[in-house]
Amino acid sequence: MKIAFGCDPNASEFKKEIMEYVESLGHECVDLGSDDPIYANIAFEVAERVAAGEFDRGMLFCGTGIGVCISANKVKGAYAALVNNVYQAQRAVLSNNANIITMGAQVTGIELGKCLAKEYLSYTYDPASRSGPKVDRITQYEREGK
Repeated sequence: MKIAFGCDPNASEFKKEIMEYVESLGHECVDLGSDDPIYANIAFEVAERVAAGEFDRGMLFCGTGIGVCISANKVKGAYAALVNNVYQAQRAVLSNNANIITMGAQVTGIELGKCLAKEYLSYTYDPASRSGPKVDRITQYEREGK
């Protein structure tokens, strides 16, 4: 998969280590930046490019993971999930078809972060699953433009 990465300056080292690990798993990683202290700017860029299909998925990092998650979810077609444990990383894909995950560099240990990234990238969403109607409702609402 081709994965877009971004973060604010608080998470630069965390992002670098996660990217290296994800590359070791055989994925193509593209760093879209980490210099802007306004985390929303990089979150919007990653989300827009993932939603446009330029990347298969994205990973965003800030201090807590919350700010980049909220920001990315403002972009139409971007579905970001803040993950803190392996089950959430799995369900981000299987139950929610999340095309972006976020993590907090100041609250997530690097080894856990690697596990979360690996789990997230190990699954594929099945629209015929029992989650299909739930995810369809989210995208339907988005199309309605409310």
